[in-house]
Amino acid sequence: MATVVRLPELGESVVEGTVSRWLVKEGDRVERDQPLVEVTTDKVDAEIPSPIAGVVEALLAAEGEVVAVGAALARIADGAQAGTSLETGAKPAAAATSAPAARVEPAPQPDAGDGPRATPVARRVASQAQVDLRQIEPTGAGGKVTKRDVEAHLRGGREAAAPLPLERSAAGEVERRPAYLSYALQDGDRVIPMTPLRRLVAEHMVVSKRVSPHVGTVAEIDMAGVVRVRESHKREFEAANGFALSFLPFVVHATVRALREFPRLNASVLEDAIVEKRDIHVGIAVETEKGLVVPVVRHADRLSLAGLAQAIEDLAARARTKKLSPDELKGGSFTVSNPGRHGNLYGFAIINQPQVGILRMGELVKRPVVRSVGDEDAIVIRPIMHLALSYDHRAVDGAPANGFLHRVRELLEEAEFDL
Repeated sequence: MATVVRLPELGESVVEGTVSRWLVKEGDRVERDQPLVEVTTDKVDAEIPSPIAGVVEALLAAEGEVVAVGAALARIADGAQAGTSLETGAKPAAAATSAPAARVEPAPQPDAGDGPRATPVARRVASQAQVDLRQIEPTGAGGKVTKRDVEAHLRGGREAAAPLPLERSAAGEVERRPAYLSYALQDGDRVIPMTPLRRLVAEHMVVSKRVSPHVGTVAEIDMAGVVRVRESHKREFEAANGFALSFLPFVVHATVRALREFPRLNASVLEDAIVEKRDIHVGIAVETEKGLVVPVVRHADRLSLAGLAQAIEDLAARARTKKLSPDELKGGSFTVSNPGRHGNLYGFAIINQPQVGILRMGELVKRPVVRSVGDEDAIVIRPIMHLALSYDHRAVDGAPANGFLHRVRELLEEAEFDL
């Protein structure tokens, strides 16, 4: 009896993945939990393990192919059918402890045929935009709805049928794009193909900007109190924990306290409703060599400042060494981004769907500011940071958004932190 291995769910809102590299070939004997294939999504790289011991009968997806969640990856004959003895001296690869369990079915099943046919990317865009695929005229091969069909529908009608240059999307569908969007290569240009992760992140960002009407607001924070607290505790903190205390945990701690007071920022838009979430799970944007990932600190409002610092350090370290599990990349209710401290006054980040807000930290620099000293105004030097909030105007109006950011500012300037 053969078992079909299918792509499992790899995180919230992940509907597809790219087959990066096969770790086995047809005819290989494999053990239960032996990694079969590496798959890349816009949230995580994962190894998909074999659900049984047996022999690989067929690889059903090519390297570089984009496949939807639930799509067949491989077919494996069980040990009784393929012969249970392994070749002498052959050793199975170690099981991936954090790898997601593969979806298993006893045999390939034909498509049910329910609903319109569509590419995975088209389904994602339609889902984010809350569009019924049945309302869209398909133009893809085999009568499939393509991403361009969905985009044309969102613009209120199909564009003129003039021939346009061809391009291939991440899902492999052939599309046309306006000539003014195409660049003609010049001598000396260096072409750097997008990695699967970079393509998926790009798609996610485009969908977020299309779905959520982004609005931004900025606060200027006097971080003098935070600097004093950090300076007075940083040596003992590093000695006790093995890593330096940064400013990020202070900002996250103030953020989660403010989210308790302004729950509209800890929410998602669900069709024609707004869901204010009970739990506060904060995503922390982390840059890795393969691109941006956003691991999640669970129940961040229940942690002390030291607890937040430890959780953030652990997630960031494992993100950079590719040791995160898919579960650690899903379920975030709000995101904080710290892009670095070199020349970064402030900037507006793109909202991480399906959240409604993201807070981006700016550079901490000393600046002259006016303060009252007794009955007089004086120019003094203070460490200043700008915090920029991007929020979804479908769910959040200006008053609660500005109230939330003002409260974050108050908490940071009061600097009543207990390590």
